[in-house]
Amino acid sequence: MEDILRENERLDDLQCKGYMIIQNPNMFCFGMDAVLLADFATGRADANVIDLGTGTGVIPILMEARDKGAHFTGLEIQKESADMALRSVIYNNLSDKIDIVCGDIKGVDDLFDRDSFDIVTSNPPYISGSHGLENALAPKNIARHEVLLTLEDVVKAAAYLLKVGGTFAMVHKPFRLAEIIRMLSKYHLEPKRMQMVQPYADKEPNMVLIEANKGGKPRLKVEPTLVVYNRDGSYTDGLLKRYNAPGDGG
Repeated sequence: MEDILRENERLDDLQCKGYMIIQNPNMFCFGMDAVLLADFATGRADANVIDLGTGTGVIPILMEARDKGAHFTGLEIQKESADMALRSVIYNNLSDKIDIVCGDIKGVDDLFDRDSFDIVTSNPPYISGSHGLENALAPKNIARHEVLLTLEDVVKAAAYLLKVGGTFAMVHKPFRLAEIIRMLSKYHLEPKRMQMVQPYADKEPNMVLIEANKGGKPRLKVEPTLVVYNRDGSYTDGLLKRYNAPGDGG
């Protein structure tokens, strides 16, 4: 473990098939949104999958653990995060299943062939612009704010990468849902599934999971809202089922 970790890094248990992940709390650690997206995204045993803005690689690793694809690629622009993701892949002996590419989502046409993936996922920055940020290029700000890319950049990249009939799954904020649907339609990605996530039963949703099909026909299925916490602060049964997917060791 001493050889795999750098300064300020830690090795966290994903509680899934014994997999671990390297994170640095001084940068950006993954949250529940990434875990829920990995569970929500439709998988297929023979699929070629890419995660846009993969950070430290948590979504490809979790999707691999759930047998949601044959091969996974994580694309990440920040070199430090991409390096952590690559070392996590190596630590978990997944080098034959997961590739980590350090590159810009806005330049996917220089990195990959058009229509080359069956599934695209993304947990993109939620907040428009960088107004008021003291250091817009700090790792945490890049992850949370649209500093280096916009929602349209992500959707455009997904449309370029997907084969016809392929799916694009994303987690975002409900207050941008109308914009998200308009943007998906602009790039011929038809919304097919959607689920709201709310922290407590009496609170408004703070996340939306949405999946679109490239070239699909109009028909949107709205799944039951997922509530994260019981009134006493413990996880609901619905949330625990998302964490404890088949094959999990946790």
